[in-house]
Amino acid sequence: MFHDNPFAALPFASIVMQAYIVVMTLAVVAGTLFDVYHKGSAKFFALRRQKAQAAAQQPLGGGRVLLLALATVAEAAVSGEFCKWPRRLSHLLMMYGFLSYAISSVLMVFAYPAGVPTPNVLPSLWAIGALMILVGGIWFFFFLRVDVAHDGASRLHLGRADLFIGSLLASAAFALVWGYVQALIGDASGTRALFGMYILSTTLLCVCVPWSKFAHMFFKPAVAFQRRIEEANGSSDLPRPAAVSYIVRS
Repeated sequence: MFHDNPFAALPFASIVMQAYIVVMTLAVVAGTLFDVYHKGSAKFFALRRQKAQAAAQQPLGGGRVLLLALATVAEAAVSGEFCKWPRRLSHLLMMYGFLSYAISSVLMVFAYPAGVPTPNVLPSLWAIGALMILVGGIWFFFFLRVDVAHDGASRLHLGRADLFIGSLLASAAFALVWGYVQALIGDASGTRALFGMYILSTTLLCVCVPWSKFAHMFFKPAVAFQRRIEEANGSSDLPRPAAVSYIVRS
């Protein structure tokens, strides 16, 4: 499984899987745009930007804006918005696991179809990425969800907010099982059934963007960047930390 490209062994033309990835990518883009329109996020950001520009106390040059953008990217790269290390580590495992899982999938499907030797590093990154998703996701799902950790809800409780993490975990889990069985016994009815479950869970992950937290990952960096801009130009309306006064008694 760590050395074989599972997509190259599929019993149909490579273009079918390539078309599937294109359609799923378009579904994510369309779902995100619909989510932006439905929730009014684009309008909110536009009004917020106009308000910030009108209330700015000092203009920001292009270099300063670039530095703020880089700082936002750096914060997102280490999940700096989370103060507690368990939640941060869980999100880092899922984030980098998903990137490894998704990018290696695209490369194996498009660059190394059937008949083209695949570098061993890609199947390894694919499997390791899926494992990272499972470790971080299961940790989050059973121990770190707000309703579980703070509200005392059952660890098996499922709501609409869990659609993203649930379908992501299912996609990674079925990918690993399908890849292992494919490498072990090759094309068989059981292998095809597992591949079908993998496709079903991955499709659910991509087409349910408007009802899940998938689009959330695109909004958070935008909100963080806008916050940095407002703090830098003096237009932020967020309360500042209260100054602490110390009384020295003689």
